[in-house]
Amino acid sequence: MRFSFDKAACQNTRRALRKEWLLTNGLGDYAGSSILCCNTRKYHGLLTVNTPLGRHVLLSALEESVMGGGKEFFLSTRQHPRTLYPHGHEYLESFRLDQWPEFTYRVGDVRLRREMFLIHGTSRLLLRWSIQGLSKLPPLTLRIKPLLAYRHFHALTRANSHLRVRTQDVPRGFSITPYEGLPTLYMQVRGPFTFLPSPDWFHNVEYMQERERGFPDSEDLFQPGILDIPLPPLPEGGSVYMAVGTEPVAEDGEDLEAIWEAESRARTKAHHNGGGLIGHLAQMGRQFCIETPSGRPAVLAGYHWFDAWGRDTLISLPGLAFYGDRTEFGLRVLEQVAGSLKNGLTPNCFAEDGNHAYNSADASLWYAFAVQCYLQENPEGLNWVREHAWPALKAIVSGYRQGPGMDIFVDENGLLHAGNAHTQLTWMDAQADGRPVTPRHGCPVELNALWYNTLAFVDYLAGVFREPDWEDAKGLRALRTSFFEHFWVTRGGGYLGDVWRDGMLDQSVRPNQILAVSLPYPVLEEQHQPQVVECVRNKLLTPFGLRTLSPDDPGYRGRYEGGPASRDAAYHQGTVWPWLLGHYTDALLRVAWDVDGAVQALLDRVTPLFCDHLTDAGLASISEIFDASPPYRPNGCIAQAWSVAECLRMLIRLKRAAPGVYKAWEKLAAYRLANPISGDTAGVCRVSMTLADDGEPINKTESRRG
Repeated sequence: MRFSFDKAACQNTRRALRKEWLLTNGLGDYAGSSILCCNTRKYHGLLTVNTPLGRHVLLSALEESVMGGGKEFFLSTRQHPRTLYPHGHEYLESFRLDQWPEFTYRVGDVRLRREMFLIHGTSRLLLRWSIQGLSKLPPLTLRIKPLLAYRHFHALTRANSHLRVRTQDVPRGFSITPYEGLPTLYMQVRGPFTFLPSPDWFHNVEYMQERERGFPDSEDLFQPGILDIPLPPLPEGGSVYMAVGTEPVAEDGEDLEAIWEAESRARTKAHHNGGGLIGHLAQMGRQFCIETPSGRPAVLAGYHWFDAWGRDTLISLPGLAFYGDRTEFGLRVLEQVAGSLKNGLTPNCFAEDGNHAYNSADASLWYAFAVQCYLQENPEGLNWVREHAWPALKAIVSGYRQGPGMDIFVDENGLLHAGNAHTQLTWMDAQADGRPVTPRHGCPVELNALWYNTLAFVDYLAGVFREPDWEDAKGLRALRTSFFEHFWVTRGGGYLGDVWRDGMLDQSVRPNQILAVSLPYPVLEEQHQPQVVECVRNKLLTPFGLRTLSPDDPGYRGRYEGGPASRDAAYHQGTVWPWLLGHYTDALLRVAWDVDGAVQALLDRVTPLFCDHLTDAGLASISEIFDASPPYRPNGCIAQAWSVAECLRMLIRLKRAAPGVYKAWEKLAAYRLANPISGDTAGVCRVSMTLADDGEPINKTESRRG
């Protein structure tokens, strides 16, 4: 998909500052900012590197200007107290995002285009400036002032005397090592340049989105010097290139233009391997699949601030890997997860030093689901399962039955119990003022649905692998009966309560109940499954995902806003999560008697997620969460692994179930992207999409109000 914002959209700073782009390189590094290239988060920066000490923002921004005829025109902008400065955004004529961001500035009769991407597999940012103009103009120079943060991405920095200001000359540029223990930064240019060491601090750079989130929002950035690059003579114009990275460009054999051309060809080829929304989301899934500094395969839960977590990894893996054409990566992750089991538990937080945090009751049970998805997509994979996953699955079941700690055990009713009043061991794990916001200790409904699914899967594999000691049909029947007796609520047409605890059932209407229908081995009997789907559809389904609590509940929070405590209090008290759409889809297809009608209704319902949201927040990706009440404002991470993965899996499942319905819907979605109905005149975002089946791009009258 291609996104293009015109001048009016770029000049609408209120909106433009909230539209963000993201680049990744498969190492956990990233570059990202707003479409004005004005940073609005402390996490923004042009080069954030994943080091053994965590991710660090090295290069925050560039102050760029064009000089000629005794005048200087700034192209960049920053937020300072009560103002944007310099005013370079006023020259921004358009912003375009395809495989990389492209900013076009117009100063009088000169157009200057800036493009950039991260080189895959290398901690290096490559930039290209291209110029066009009239021959009567004087010689022009591009002046660049690098602005360094050199701090952990959760932190902020201030002017200090500890920073080493000295730069070193290197072929075609310079290097600097501001602090011991952090990487050296190399900045190198193709062609002539001059560099003047000129250490200075830029004070009070502000980040509005941090202020809104209740965090410190101001820092100082360090300028090591000034880089002047002559621009190619006009009218022919041409391009100049600059590399910024933690390793130098080789003095011989590495030409920046050749590197640019090779990387751009690779990106374009990958883009054309799949069309439509499914191909687009599969491509977006690449951003989360990384190799850590120690060489371990990992799934980053979300950009910008989330790390690799066990639960998120295993929920995301089916969509990212087995439905997203990255099977080998997925198997490597499953093998790595199996090797990290402890008393049957999967780490909730993976650590580079191996000191993992084991504080999740459900992560290991999601391992079984990930293996099931692998087999569904790769029926020939039983040999791999027997060698790698089967021992892990048996270890998980044994560990849970023996009790791995944290009050995780099978109770006298056969239900899986987890936690106490002071712990949060399920995915609804937010705390405010040191206390769980949604106390779910006891026997949570989805934990027991996952437990039953795991036991049933082990029972199946035991038969296939001829290990009768692991078969337990009688125990499965007993668990199913006990589950229904403890969780079923008859009022309101029938649904499943949320947590059985101390002889009482929390009857809150939450989306967790959908897993009792959606999983490959549903714990809920067939005759009661439609009521659960109906309850979730009526109370929780929105155009952007499932609410975490019914709006008629006294604890419902319709807005996710304010400081950390306020936001945590709303995190699972209504806030919408897109990842739940994957399991809602599985459940819907299981109970639907009119599959075409059910698929059509669901696609119509979620059309805004794929038409409106992709041009908002994190461009081209799917956010972590949305407000529970209209207009469902996006929030949290701008690109979330399980949001992208489960929405991809949802679309694939719906396309397979009703291919004709899906094809017609996708054409309408593409047309809506290209021709929105809107009276808003605050700028236009042009969006084009290539359809998956016929390869026809929808871009004839592409216009999208934004």
